[in-house]
Amino acid sequence: MQGIRHYAPLSDCRVRLELTPTTTSPLAISVAESTEMRIQRLICENPVIIFSRSSCYMCHVMKLLLSTVGVHPTIIELDEDEISVFTVHGVAGTKHHVDGEAGGVPALYIGGTSIGGLESLVALHLSGHLVSKLMEVGVLRNTMVF
Repeated sequence: MQGIRHYAPLSDCRVRLELTPTTTSPLAISVAESTEMRIQRLICENPVIIFSRSSCYMCHVMKLLLSTVGVHPTIIELDEDEISVFTVHGVAGTKHHVDGEAGGVPALYIGGTSIGGLESLVALHLSGHLVSKLMEVGVLRNTMVF
């Protein structure tokens, strides 16, 4: 996760940012920034972010659930080597919840707070707290008219 390799549209209207060491891109991430600092910065800069991998069915279900609620999170698709770095280093003491998937992916953060994986997201949704949490961070608005 050193710099942006390319910025390519995907077939389902999402964009994939591939991160590799580079300093030539105007969107390059400082190579002096540690992996932990980059991950923490991404979490802080994005109200809803998922660290994912393309081959993970739980990541796909998580994205669909959030999309159904009306939220389009920032999605960081990690390669296998990035997943191991992500899991080993953690994020500023944050424990990654592993919901049956090796490597702590998917990992969802809302408002800079670790929500966990798919099971944690579903539990939050079924308890009725997901929408209010998303409204707190400003990604959803209360559109009900009384």
